[in-house]
Amino acid sequence: MTTAFLKILNGETIERERVPHLSFDKFQEDALNIVKAGGKVVQYFAYEDGDTIKLMAVLRTDELLVAGCDAPKAYPSFSNTCEPFHLFEREIAEQFGIRPEGHPWLKMVRYHPNSQGAPDVFGNDYTQDIPGKYDYYQVDGDEIHEVAVGPVHAGVIEPGHFRFNCIGERVLNLEIQLGYQHRGVENLFHKVTTKRLPILAESIAGDTTIGHSLCMAQAVESLTQVLPDEGARKIRTIALELERLANHIGDLGALSGDVAFLPPANYFGRLRGDFLNLALLLCGNRFGKGLVRPGGVRFDLADDVRATLDERLKELKPQVEHVLELLFGASTVIARFEDCGSVSNYDADQLGLVGPAGRASGIPYDVRRCFPTEYYGQIEISENKKPTGDVYARARVRYDEVLQSINIIQSLIFTPIETQCVENGNFDLPPSSFVVSINEAWRGEVSHLILTDEKGDILRYKVKDPSFHNWNGLAMSLRDTGISDFPLNNKSFNLSYCGYDL
Repeated sequence: MTTAFLKILNGETIERERVPHLSFDKFQEDALNIVKAGGKVVQYFAYEDGDTIKLMAVLRTDELLVAGCDAPKAYPSFSNTCEPFHLFEREIAEQFGIRPEGHPWLKMVRYHPNSQGAPDVFGNDYTQDIPGKYDYYQVDGDEIHEVAVGPVHAGVIEPGHFRFNCIGERVLNLEIQLGYQHRGVENLFHKVTTKRLPILAESIAGDTTIGHSLCMAQAVESLTQVLPDEGARKIRTIALELERLANHIGDLGALSGDVAFLPPANYFGRLRGDFLNLALLLCGNRFGKGLVRPGGVRFDLADDVRATLDERLKELKPQVEHVLELLFGASTVIARFEDCGSVSNYDADQLGLVGPAGRASGIPYDVRRCFPTEYYGQIEISENKKPTGDVYARARVRYDEVLQSINIIQSLIFTPIETQCVENGNFDLPPSSFVVSINEAWRGEVSHLILTDEKGDILRYKVKDPSFHNWNGLAMSLRDTGISDFPLNNKSFNLSYCGYDL
């Protein structure tokens, strides 16, 4: 398929003038053709360039593709014929007041007025006390009832609202309202010095500290040509796998608890703490904060630390294997997991699901294999896709990836690792440049994109957390399912509120 979109590499800096600037009609035609032929949307956003609002899209097939155009005030919605654009179009409409005419479900994403002072495309009145108020989707019928959950939840869970339309116990539709954690993260990236970029990036979503800080560091490194050495790349890979381990172990424990199988729930909880403590051993912080910086890492992996890490993994691996067998060997657990909250391969593909949620529905995509960074180009990453798309499949993906992550870390610490540590520092970004970086965080594809202006200042910093793709997958998993299965399905996705809200 011929296209005017430019082929680029993951983490490749190019001059902005090299990004094809198309007519809107050509931009729309090519973008739709690429995605309808099986491509996916990595980034699609609007930005201000002088007095002009422009659109830019980064798409992926077997390679990454980019192009842009001037933004019209309104345009025929891409989502009408190509579902993967749906949430990106809503975000553009909210941020810049650009209306996607005929969008099948035009509602707000993070509930704030647009940056242009343009008429609100959602019909909100921001002089009122509740600017994000809107009518929820409703199902007609005398026997239909609604169940509202949140946004305030028990315990320490973040805020989010779930509105169920039910007939009896059967869920006909789940509508998820987020935005309560909106902090204006992308705008903050424009206001801080480059020295502060790492602090901001690793605070986007605490459980994805390494995933986000790695994308930021790779983008800055590409722009400045300050590249990490081999030892730093190994340490970053170890940190990303430790983050994956701790979160997957925690999710399996939560699933155990939701089916009232308490021995593995407690066991997994303790193991999660053990893996968080290995991150603490690595850099002094259980979530990996302070480790990744542009140019490398702030902490090396001395031989005594490496030996301790190796010893602890050798102790923990058989324990992990034992508790995994305990959970997945219980017929009562499998009976609850199987055929619960299934998302078909077709629906997952249309929604653009990524990470374990996508692989559980038969989508083999994994950034570590398809667009490898750090040390992943020298590691064999299996497809690990499952056919059923249910809770069992989402749990089983985690099962396999837990063992895979342990093996990856053990292979990397087998020999000494040497690196020159770096500290926080200011970087001069090149003028009129573009770079996008993607990595496989534990929830899936995370992406950071930087555009600089003619002075080298940040013109647009765009963040995409994997939860941006996957929340609608949770809504789809509840279709025609008992409402009592919601907690189990919710835990099987375990999506981020703050990563989505930004």
